[in-house]
Amino acid sequence: MCASVDGVDSVGSMSLKSEQENDNVPMPIVLIDQDSDPDATIVQVSFGDRLGALVDTMKALKDLGLDVLKGTVSTENSVTQTKFFITRLATGRKVEDPDLLERIRLTIINNLLKYHPESSERLAMGEAFGIKPPEKKVDVDIATHIHVKEDGPRRSLLYIETADRPGLLLEMIKIMADVNVNVESAEIDTEGLVARDTFHVSYRGAALNSSLSQVLVNCLRYYLRRPETDEDSY
Repeated sequence: MCASVDGVDSVGSMSLKSEQENDNVPMPIVLIDQDSDPDATIVQVSFGDRLGALVDTMKALKDLGLDVLKGTVSTENSVTQTKFFITRLATGRKVEDPDLLERIRLTIINNLLKYHPESSERLAMGEAFGIKPPEKKVDVDIATHIHVKEDGPRRSLLYIETADRPGLLLEMIKIMADVNVNVESAEIDTEGLVARDTFHVSYRGAALNSSLSQVLVNCLRYYLRRPETDEDSY
């Protein structure tokens, strides 16, 4: 009996230790900012206090045909934030191509998984490429929030929050193009399993009216929830 009780206590303590270890893994954040600097795209990466100089990340960005103009490192509330100011090497201008923006995002996440494998349990891509998939899944229906609001007479502000997955940015921009909505700039924010993206959008040089805003929201909501619906239908 004593051995049995000790065994239960041991299993319980191991389970508690595992939960504590999971809680100790910081939130990985990848932020792509198109608005703060007029001449460069800013890429910000943080993973608690575990990131180093990110030399490999700089090399990976250069391999994408990008020029890293400068980098800064700051610490706030024990979180080290590394920023890269980047432009396209061929033009010297900020990155505007959605495909390249998505490649930048995925490249940085891949580097996080490679050099900080413990991050896999806090990233959507950890499901397929990490050493440990996320234990907590994100419910797409609950996690998805889409809002459009005015941002002056010539553009609107579109906010999308949803479960992250590879290729998400490209698909969202394609949907906007399908309803003739132009993306003027974007801030791409990946926080763990969730994507929080903000777009400045317009329609023929003007802000979106209420009807077009509703069409856009409906199309995006349908697409973002569709993979879950398709799986359930089989």
